[in-house]
Amino acid sequence: MVTLVNLRAYWRFVVVLRQFSPLIVAYWRDSRRYFLFGGSREVDAETQRERAAVLLDILLTLGPTFIKLGQILSTRPDILPPAYIEVLEGLQDDVPPAPWEESKVVLEDEFGPVDETFDDFDRDPISGASLGQVYTAEYEGNPVAVKVRRPGIESLVEADLRTIRWSIPLVKRFTGAGRAFSLENLADEFAKTIREEMDYERERTMLEEIRGNFADNDRIRIPETYEPVSGPRVLTMEYVPGTKISDIDALDEAGHDRTAIAETLQEVYLQMIIEDGVFHADPHPGNLAVADDGTVIFYDFGMAGRVDPFVQEKIVEFYVAVARQDIDAILDTLISMGTLSPEADREVMGNVMELAIADASGEDIEQYQVNQIIEQVESTIYEFPLRLPPDLALVLRVATVVEGVCVTLDPEFDFISTATDYLREEGYYEQTARDLAEDAGRQVQQTTEALFTVPPKADEFLDRANRDDLTVNVVLEDDTKVLEKLAMRIAYSVLLAVGVLSATILYSFTQEWRLAAVVLALASPLAIALYRSFRKKRGLRTTPQFTRQGMKNRRDD
Repeated sequence: MVTLVNLRAYWRFVVVLRQFSPLIVAYWRDSRRYFLFGGSREVDAETQRERAAVLLDILLTLGPTFIKLGQILSTRPDILPPAYIEVLEGLQDDVPPAPWEESKVVLEDEFGPVDETFDDFDRDPISGASLGQVYTAEYEGNPVAVKVRRPGIESLVEADLRTIRWSIPLVKRFTGAGRAFSLENLADEFAKTIREEMDYERERTMLEEIRGNFADNDRIRIPETYEPVSGPRVLTMEYVPGTKISDIDALDEAGHDRTAIAETLQEVYLQMIIEDGVFHADPHPGNLAVADDGTVIFYDFGMAGRVDPFVQEKIVEFYVAVARQDIDAILDTLISMGTLSPEADREVMGNVMELAIADASGEDIEQYQVNQIIEQVESTIYEFPLRLPPDLALVLRVATVVEGVCVTLDPEFDFISTATDYLREEGYYEQTARDLAEDAGRQVQQTTEALFTVPPKADEFLDRANRDDLTVNVVLEDDTKVLEKLAMRIAYSVLLAVGVLSATILYSFTQEWRLAAVVLALASPLAIALYRSFRKKRGLRTTPQFTRQGMKNRRDD
């Protein structure tokens, strides 16, 4: 039975396809210059920026779900080139507010008449977003902020999520095999994130948990929630006004130490991610403010995530390796986390990491160094053998946004120094050193044991080989059917050779050229099949799984 959501999804799919048709045609021509034939064509940075601007307009036109998708895409350099990232980074979640009468219906469905539930309620929202909007009110004598989910947003989001899922196979036709993994991840991650963001009960639970973790920290403030007037579609919390954290002039006029605020912000997120395992995942300037006493105020916990203990451990190792400027350790940690392919060009990635560390440390970087790195990595970071597992994508987004806020507060802010001081104060620096020493000790122990156990086993192996009593079982995995294609080519070749040889023999001994021609005609499909097997996809080629395609050889270009 076709549901209303399905009907809406079918219609939205048609709308989305029509909106994206100019970009689809452009990408099609990139892969086939004359649509059905012709080689691929290069796309310069200016063309990419023009297309990114078109993409931005499309996302804004398609509405709330696609605005959120654009915000997620702006944090995924493994999927989009820098030109697109730069354009989408400015995508704001500001949309015209829904009429009061629609929001009133949601409030009354949850709690009854608004004027009987609240002492006072301002009908004009103080902020509007794609999924909800915030009003100010008074509850039991206390000023509160009431977040109300946008009416009817659930069915639109579900229809759009189906549309996005149906569109993935089409989008993958214009991307390399390596990025297909990231696209599938993105669709799953986005669906999970936007559904969680619409669940205000989950938001209240996460807010209260994070608030409890910082109960003894007087440098930040997280609003208290009011359970009696909160539910799946409404969240009522303490109203805490403050100066927007990106309003530099107002912060300076109030006499706030902007460097201290940046240090507080980074240390708070370090605690959330590597110690508590639960974090506020949307730290853009609209969700951060500074109170009169200098405390940092956090708003909007709709995007909040959890960190697996293994990932926490690896993040600590990464920070320690960065603090020591140990490039090999940094790359090893990225590989163990699954964000970097073991096949990556370590020299190139090492140069990129050195440049990133210098930039994060506030060092002056000569332009020629930047140009040299750009030449090495060619056009885009999304061609790197990088990938973002779902549990790390949100962490990367937070790190990127926090960095931007901190640099706005203090252009000379030293991330590495602040992180190193925090790790030392909390004991992580020394613990990591002890863990590494213990790992080294275990490896020495295992090596010592092997010195005594391997020789007898090797001697037994050689004795069995000398007695012809050695059996080796080999299992070949051929998911890409390379061996099958090779076998077909051999079969085609043998049968074609038999056909040609038979025709030659018939003509030589019987002088019946018609019979020989019939035999050759029967063999001709084999020749065509053999020819096509070599022409298709330029020969046999395996498909990389869960890794980015190897980087182009820059030195030979």
